[in-house]
This record gives sequence, structure tokens and C-alpha cells, in this order.
Amino acid sequence: MKALTAAEMREVDRLSSARFGIPSRQLMEEAGRLVAEHVRENVPGLPVRVAVLCGKGNNGGDGLVAARYLKSAGYQMRVMLFGRAAEMRGDAAENLARWKEGGEGVTEVVDTAGWEAAWAEVAGADVIVDALLGTGLRGAAEGAVAQAIADVNRLSGNGTSSRPRLIVAVDMPSGLPSDGGAAEGEVLQAHVTVTFTAPKVGQLVSRDAAAIGTLRVRQIGSPAALVEGVGQGRVRWCEPGEFAGLRLVRAAGTHKGSYGHVLLVCGSVGKSGAAVLAGRGALRAGAGLVTVAVPGAVRAEVAVGQPEYMTEGLDTTEEGTADLSSFGYGRMARILAGKSVMGLGPGLGTQAATQQFIREVVGGAEIPVILDADGLNAYAGQTEMLKGNQGRPLTVTPHPGEMARLMGSTSAAVQADRLGTAVEAARRWNACVVLKGFHTVVAGPEGSVFVNTSGNAGLAKGGSGDVLTGVLAGLEAQWGSEDRTRVAALGVYLHGVAAERATRGRDCSGLLASEVAEAIPAARRELLGELQKRG
Repeated sequence: MKALTAAEMREVDRLSSARFGIPSRQLMEEAGRLVAEHVRENVPGLPVRVAVLCGKGNNGGDGLVAARYLKSAGYQMRVMLFGRAAEMRGDAAENLARWKEGGEGVTEVVDTAGWEAAWAEVAGADVIVDALLGTGLRGAAEGAVAQAIADVNRLSGNGTSSRPRLIVAVDMPSGLPSDGGAAEGEVLQAHVTVTFTAPKVGQLVSRDAAAIGTLRVRQIGSPAALVEGVGQGRVRWCEPGEFAGLRLVRAAGTHKGSYGHVLLVCGSVGKSGAAVLAGRGALRAGAGLVTVAVPGAVRAEVAVGQPEYMTEGLDTTEEGTADLSSFGYGRMARILAGKSVMGLGPGLGTQAATQQFIREVVGGAEIPVILDADGLNAYAGQTEMLKGNQGRPLTVTPHPGEMARLMGSTSAAVQADRLGTAVEAARRWNACVVLKGFHTVVAGPEGSVFVNTSGNAGLAKGGSGDVLTGVLAGLEAQWGSEDRTRVAALGVYLHGVAAERATRGRDCSGLLASEVAEAIPAARRELLGELQKRG
């Protein structure tokens, strides 16, 4: 699905009414209903106190609709209107009138003094709904709105509050620019953002995109074709529909040879777990065969880590890492023979002989290569050697620090323009680039770009990247030649969904990388189920 700018979103809304006869008030009604539905699903127990902070525009109108639905469900509601009721127009004014017809009033907040008077009620709420600014923001929030953003952020759980509230943003967290770039003022830090029709560019790739929390894109009636027709950008959001063209269902008559043979070159003394985790990722992603090549000193450890592996031993340096002498007597050529893809890097080490070994292996490979971790470190300052070609399609998976070393930049600069950095690296190296982190960016050498929002903070733990390397290799072995960049995006998406599934009903802080690997088949099944529902 394409990500839209604010102007493109307004055009989609306009055409939904003008071309398809969907009244704007119906779009607002559905938007507000879906926000209320999210609150009800996540805070079902009553009594629950909800404070809705409304602006004067359509975003405030969405909030008023949500308030009406929540009130009818038994929630205790307080509505704060930032401005005067007489200043509201159109559908928003109509929904304010409907709210009042139900016997409810609003607290008008026209200045910071008014906000200070209303603050006690907001601070006492269990849920805060942010319907202040939406996609129409220009510049920084000011006055009472700016003060409200700052005060609500103290209740998010990231500040000093001992009782974090659920904070739900309607369409956009207030203060976040819709079209990307840095916010000019403070941004409201939501736990969940319920946006409509399509994600907005700023939600995916802006410097402050983390303010959205978890992104939920909900359909309110606009035809999907409008999003594809109106959107002019190249950024696509990873969601089930993006992967409908891949052969996700296995034919009954296939066999292990039908799904590729993955070679993983990884691990060292003290880091044999990286090899085990990468291998599990490849197996759980569906590879037919997996061979793990590791320094001989840890071969036995890796072999017992998963009985389905085949293993190969490499010569070992004094430090316990792969040695350049492993090329002797054609050994690496023999190991590479018959393999569909090579994943290389996790846990290999940074010793000089090992780094030279990595460059020799990658430079001589004639199969697709997934390069991660220490595999990338071997090219710091030598990226002219990194370029992929038709004989050796290349996928690189740096985190921001690794990308900074490869690009001769800084982590801060990479994070300030994640999209631009990934696109430039993909062009420069003729490679598929997976820039990991919050909202992983997948950029292809042909210019395609995907941004993934699945996953959670549980992935911030050692071993998660090793599993992803295996997943990407496993999927490349099955479908890489069909649409390499999209297949890489699928791997990132499934990895994130697996983390979400593995933490249902418990806090994500205790998530283990091995649990992510084990949840990959369930994530794939969930994807299939969603595609089947869509027909």
C-alpha cells in the first residue's frame, strides 16, 4: 500500500465523495467509530474514564464521533475542545451538535489558563484520545495545544508518571508532520495511532515517527484504487496485500529440493548461538535444506543446536573465528556447490584473517548473498568492493551504526534520513538494502521502497538480527528470483509479526530471539489468513 502525503490524503477524501458518492460525514463517522472500537478492544473493563482532546477541525470531529460511541458503550467521557464551539464548521460542527444532543457538554479550552483548569480531569483519565491537530498541521503547535502535548507526554509511561495511561492518537499524533521531516515543536507520544485509508509518509519515515507508537491503518470506505492512483511517492507500507503475488501456499507434490538450500556462514567461539539462531530462522522461514558453516572449534555446539542442520567445519584462527586458510584445497567451492543462497556474517568476528575470509567468500560467490553484522564490518572503508551484480545479487542488512560506518557518516545522520540513506546505498551498491531499526526500510536497486511497522520493542535484544538473516536467506531460497526487494520486505514483515505473536499476553521485554524464530510459521499462517479473508 502506498504511503500518502497530507495533500494526497485530502484528494483521496475529496474523490471518495465526488467520484464515488461517499459523503464526507460518513467517512468521519466511520473514522470515529473505529477509534472507539480500538479503545473498547484494548480497555474493555468498566468503569473506564476517557478524556478526548479535540481540535476545531476534522480531526476534532473524528474525536467527537469516538466520544459518542464510547459513551454509548458505558465509558465515562470528558471532552475538551481547544477553541470555541462557535468556531467549528462543517462535519466537525455537526458532530459537536450531535454530542450535545445527547445531553453532554464540552469544556472549552481557549488559553493555557483554561488548560490548567481542565488538566486535573485529563490527568485522572485512564485513556486519553488525541484528536487535536491531525494531518493539517503547519509549523509548531502553540499556546494551550503545545502545553497539552507536553503535559500528556508526562503520562505516557516514558516520563515520570507512576500510572501510565493509554494514549490513542486519531490519524496523527499532534505535532507530527504528515509529510516527513523533523517536527518544529514537541510531538505527542502516542501508544497507538489509528490512521485512516493509508499510512502517511511522516508516520513511516520522519525523524519523530516513533511518536505514533503502534500504527493501525483502518479502512473507512475510500476505494483502494484511489490510494494507488493519487499517491505519487515511491514509499510503500508493508501490509498483507503487498505479498499476495508470492506463492505462499505450498503445492502438495513438492519436496525439500523445491524450496532451496541455504548456506549460512556464521558463528565463532563465544558466538556459536548466532549460527544456531540464523539456522533456525532459515528453517522456520521454509527453506528446504540448511547447511551451517562454522569454525571447526564450535561445529559440535552448533550441530546439537538443531538436529535439522547440516554443518561444515571451517579452519579456525587462534581467536576461534573463521580463518582465511579455509579456502585451501577448494574447500569453500565445495561448500558453496549446490546452494541456492548464502547468508553470511552473524557472530563471525572482526579479526583481520576473518575479515579477509569474508571478502574472499563474497567476492567469489555466484549465488545470492545476504550480508549482515560482521559480514558488513568487513567492508567498512572498502565499500567499492561491496557492489552486487547479476551473477551475485546482494542484500545487506545494516543497523544504523553499521550503515554509518559503511557510508562514512554518523548514526545520527543515518537516523535523520533513514529513507534517503537506504535509497542512496541501494543505488550505490546495486543491492537490496534492509536498514534495520524502528520502521525498517527496505530499498531495492531498482528504486522500490518498503517500510515495515510490524514488530515491537522486544526485538531490541541480542540475536534478533541473527534470526532475521536466516529468515531472509530462507525466503530468498524460495522466491528471491521473483521479486527480491519484495521478498526481503516479506522477511522483515514476518519477523515483526512473529515478535508480536510471541509476546501476546505478556510483556515484550522478556522476548527471546529463539522465540521469534519459533513464531515465524504462525506469522506466515496469519498472513495467509488475512489474504484469504480479502479474497
